[in-house]
Amino acid sequence: MALDTAPLLEVKGLKKYYPFKKGMFSSEVGYVRAVDGLDFTVQQGETLGIVGESGCGKSTVGQLILQLLEPTEGEIWFQGKDVSTLGKSELKQARRNLQMIFQDPYSSLNPRMRVEDIVGEPLKIFERYSKKERREKVVELLRLVGLDTHHLSRHPHEFSGGQRQRIGIARALALNPKIIVCDEAVSALDVSIQSQILNLLRKLQNELGLTYIFIAHGLPAVKHISDRIAVMYLGRIVELADRDTLFASPKHPYTKALLSAVPIPDPLLRKERIILQGDLPNPAAPPSGCHFHTRCPYAQPVCETKSPELMAYGGGQVAACHFPLEAE
Repeated sequence: MALDTAPLLEVKGLKKYYPFKKGMFSSEVGYVRAVDGLDFTVQQGETLGIVGESGCGKSTVGQLILQLLEPTEGEIWFQGKDVSTLGKSELKQARRNLQMIFQDPYSSLNPRMRVEDIVGEPLKIFERYSKKERREKVVELLRLVGLDTHHLSRHPHEFSGGQRQRIGIARALALNPKIIVCDEAVSALDVSIQSQILNLLRKLQNELGLTYIFIAHGLPAVKHISDRIAVMYLGRIVELADRDTLFASPKHPYTKALLSAVPIPDPLLRKERIILQGDLPNPAAPPSGCHFHTRCPYAQPVCETKSPELMAYGGGQVAACHFPLEAE
């Protein structure tokens, strides 16, 4: 895919810390570092996948980009403006181009509203359409995602999970956004339905020129749809590369461990499964040095004291590891 040289979205030093308190007077004693200094770009027309274990901060990143959460520190540049500094009126206009598809296709839809009203709500808020024009636009959006006019008067409980997610996609498309954040958009669906939704997202991207930030914990889904993939661990990006490079030649041990868990469809092929010891450390008290050293099979003494920087390895691949893996 040919991409523009100037990024559509640029994130610089993004952090989100949550203070926690203790004692009779509820004094602050520390912070949960949900997102701990991220830098990345997203080009027009590409899909950036963000993957990692539950609790690594990937969903928080999506909410920060859409300004559903206020960052503790950092910049989020979109179309020449830092959206984290916009006033209420400017932010409302920016959100026309920044939309989200949520994880749970049921709880993200108002159970009391009909499909026509759910999909048409953004048009009602932002556009000066007549009721007839709005209905025509909703019908067009539903057909775009594989639904039809007889679905207009139904409520969310009358649909399957895959159909509900199609409704959520139609709502996200209503204002012709430039970036859509897909926050675990297929993780609540059956595997067969996941593939249908992923194929739909790719089809819409090709037809409408959409840009996606695709957040997930499952690498097969991320591989299917992403152009580049960022691997997160404990609030930080530990590796970022294009899809084929990441799967063929990971540099970070955590990435290698995640890849080893991906099932191979050929029963005659076997690979070593890497089992990480222990659980994800407490983000309120992360390990010193490299955050991954407490679970890393290749850790050395320097990993306990010095935090590794992201280093470039050619072809756009970067990884934060003192002892990067060699190509196999």
